[in-house]
Amino acid sequence: MPDNVTLFSLIQWSLLHLIIPLAILQRLVELQRAKRNGRKLRGRGAVEFGRDHYPAIVTMHTFWFVVMIAEIILLSRPINPFWPVLLPIWLGAQGLRYWTLRTLGERWTTRVFVLPGEKPVTGGPFNYLRHPNYVAVVVEILVLPLIFGCYITAIVFSLVNAVLLWIRIRAEERGWREVGMS
Repeated sequence: MPDNVTLFSLIQWSLLHLIIPLAILQRLVELQRAKRNGRKLRGRGAVEFGRDHYPAIVTMHTFWFVVMIAEIILLSRPINPFWPVLLPIWLGAQGLRYWTLRTLGERWTTRVFVLPGEKPVTGGPFNYLRHPNYVAVVVEILVLPLIFGCYITAIVFSLVNAVLLWIRIRAEERGWREVGMS
């Protein structure tokens, strides 16, 4: 192998690959917003549910990016030829995510907080889906890796995410039954 060949030079990079660092940046910005909103909710007397599974969710989302990048690099994954179909699906999920964030406003966090005596939000995407943000995340975790031919990441993390969402939704529903007005 010539001296000037590196692991990164073996991969055929494209502008499409910029989606990954942009998605990471998006997550970091969202985490800051979630922390700020969480502090405000606690100040208003919100009760947190599902605290025990939250580290697993953070770990899963972190490793989802790490494993996807590793799969691209180590397995020399080419861009999926169906990316022109997959990209709009992923972008649609982002639209659903931001519609949900805008609808929830200061009530949106990455944790499960329930304000005593308040009803769940029913406007915006909640008119159509009970958990629109979770739908967006399910689509994202499956489709983004598929764009880059990362089938292992798409399958493994979709399964892990399904288990974590099952636990999380149960915690959220319990919170609404016990503290909120579901």
